[in-house]
Amino acid sequence: MRKGERTRQQILEIAESAVLQKGFGGTSIDELVAEANITKSGFLYHFRDKNQLALALVKRYIDNDRIILDEIFTRAADLSDDPLQRLLIGLKLLAELLDNIENGHPGCMVATVCYQERLFDTEVIDENRAGVLEWRQRFRVMLDRIAEQYDLTEPHDLDDIADMISTTVEGGLVMAKALGDPPVLPRQIMLLRSAIKLLFTPKVN
Repeated sequence: MRKGERTRQQILEIAESAVLQKGFGGTSIDELVAEANITKSGFLYHFRDKNQLALALVKRYIDNDRIILDEIFTRAADLSDDPLQRLLIGLKLLAELLDNIENGHPGCMVATVCYQERLFDTEVIDENRAGVLEWRQRFRVMLDRIAEQYDLTEPHDLDDIADMISTTVEGGLVMAKALGDPPVLPRQIMLLRSAIKLLFTPKVN
């Protein structure tokens, strides 16, 4: 990795930690410059303003999230041919991963942008929205495969069920932080897993 790219990644790592702790409004360029031990012009070489920094942080967060979920659900697919079991296994693997993070999950960049949306331009907001829709699409694909072999026990829209997975994770993050109890998040995911299991029953031929 070139020096310029290393510096850019260093800025993003420092900024992500600061923003997840204090929000974008509470994070200044000056503090990022000081912690990264670079000049302000050095910062502006990589990011012209906080909007561009926010855009890079959202993209980075979504990219990392994509990698983690790909790994988890690829592993789940290796463990079962049944589409419902694949989703249930993946959720259990996700809960175990989050339960093993020291001091708990640091927080969600996508949610942080939503909370302070007025600070950003439309490019940041649109990128954030695209990330949420990507989560919906990921789980909708899994649910469509499940629906080929299983009936719903109650009439729910599959998009709503897909969104429930994301909202449970996001809500679990908030609860864990509010209570200072990191295990809340994996417990919520396991409860979600149980709820999804009850939503489907094998089709009767």
